[in-house]
Amino acid sequence: MRVRRVPVLVVAVIGAALLTGCQPNDIEADPSLTAGASPAASKPSDSRPPATDAPPPSQDGTPSSARRVVDAPQAGGLPKATGKAQLTDVPVDPGDVRDNMNMVEQKYLRKDSQGRQANVLVVAVDNVPEETSKRREYLFRGMLDYLKWEGTPPQAQPIGDVGPLGGSVECLLASFVEDGDVVCGWADDTTAGVVHFPNSTVPEAEKLIVAMRADLEK
Repeated sequence: MRVRRVPVLVVAVIGAALLTGCQPNDIEADPSLTAGASPAASKPSDSRPPATDAPPPSQDGTPSSARRVVDAPQAGGLPKATGKAQLTDVPVDPGDVRDNMNMVEQKYLRKDSQGRQANVLVVAVDNVPEETSKRREYLFRGMLDYLKWEGTPPQAQPIGDVGPLGGSVECLLASFVEDGDVVCGWADDTTAGVVHFPNSTVPEAEKLIVAMRADLEK
């Protein structure tokens, strides 16, 4: 993979771009990366329902208690980018998105410890047809492709405190310095997502992704 440092695009989740990436049902995890999906290409569905906090119906038609991903106006205290700063395309392939799934691809405004703009990119889905941990692997790979990472993928490490939503959360440093590009991802019973934190350290990113999940999952 190639990593070319690029700024987070000034864009919002509306419509679907032509994206490449294999469907998660057809991939195998890369043993060198907890988030290692095959880079073989295919086109995700153009039918992407808007994110909603309404849970999917169960087989007998009654509401389910399963959490869904939502297009939150703020996440972990970070406001969603709007106006000229908002996301206008889909920079990371979310994989197969079916009619009964929600997909959120959104940017949140953040400044780093030195006051520089370091906006956060979120890609999350729910109700996937495969194990959520496998979709997280696919999303990790897609985010690293977006960052143009070259060479062996970094090793994602589980974090200690995943917060009240449970599941598992992993982070990796896609940088040759301690303060650089950090990518964190979560997977629980019904949702999976990854978040890119530019100009960050792993400990900073670990705390922020836990806080953001509280707003991105409902």
